[in-house]
Amino acid sequence: MWYLTAAFAEIPGCFAFWSWVRLDMSAFWLVPGLASVAMFAWILIRADSAIAGHAYAAYGGVYIGGSMVWMWLVEGQRPDRWDIAGSALYLIGSAVILLPSCN
Repeated sequence: MWYLTAAFAEIPGCFAFWSWVRLDMSAFWLVPGLASVAMFAWILIRADSAIAGHAYAAYGGVYIGGSMVWMWLVEGQRPDRWDIAGSALYLIGSAVILLPSCN
C-alpha cells in the first residue's frame, strides 16, 4: 500500500516539473511539485524493507504501472501493447527481487 501511495505523490510532482519545463506552464507549478516529491520520499521510507535498494526496486514496478495509468487518464494517451509488455516485464522483475524477502 505504501508503494501505491508513494506513486500517487511522485507522479503528480514529477508532472508539475514536466509541465513547467515542457508545457511552458508557470514556475508556480514547482511549489506543489516540490511538496509532492518530498511527500513521495517520506512515504517511500515507510515501506517495510530492511534494504533501501529492495524498496526502490519494488517501487519501480508500481511507478511504471502508475505512470501508464497517469498517461491514460490524465494525458489521454492509451498505453499500447509495448507499454503493457514493458510494464509487465518490470513487475515480474520487481517480484523476483522481492521474493527472498517474503520468507
